[in-house]
Amino acid sequence: MASSSALSHKGSSDEDKPHVLAVDDSLIDRKFVEGLLRRSSYKVTTAESGSRALEYLGQIQDANGSKVNLIITDYQMPGMTGYDLLKRIKESSALREIPVVIMSSEHVPTRVNRCLEGGAEEFILKPLQQSDVKRLRGHIAQVGHGCSGRHYRGR
Repeated sequence: MASSSALSHKGSSDEDKPHVLAVDDSLIDRKFVEGLLRRSSYKVTTAESGSRALEYLGQIQDANGSKVNLIITDYQMPGMTGYDLLKRIKESSALREIPVVIMSSEHVPTRVNRCLEGGAEEFILKPLQQSDVKRLRGHIAQVGHGCSGRHYRGR
């Protein structure tokens, strides 16, 4: 079971807000992303690893709870990378429709291409910016409509 520091979900009056699962092993980066998303009227749940994210997604599937509309994950994490998480999500019949956005502080073209070809909606270089957060709504609106546009956003 995830502890409150490992997996956090805040806000009970967020029913109509898009729900984003933000995954990053860095507490500072998680809090930064969470703050940007909340200021842009997103409901946010955070997880410190890909395995915790999958655990959470499994719990809400089982409980028919709050639907996650988008997953934004760091690429470079110990254990399960963001790419590994992406693959697990896209291989799951229950989760594959959830759009996934990958973030990284490193610009590695082969990594970018691999993520986009693997089903990521977008690959964003850190630090995440308000303009990046605004674009996320376009991915949420595409849920269930066959997302075909894959994007790389470099700095």
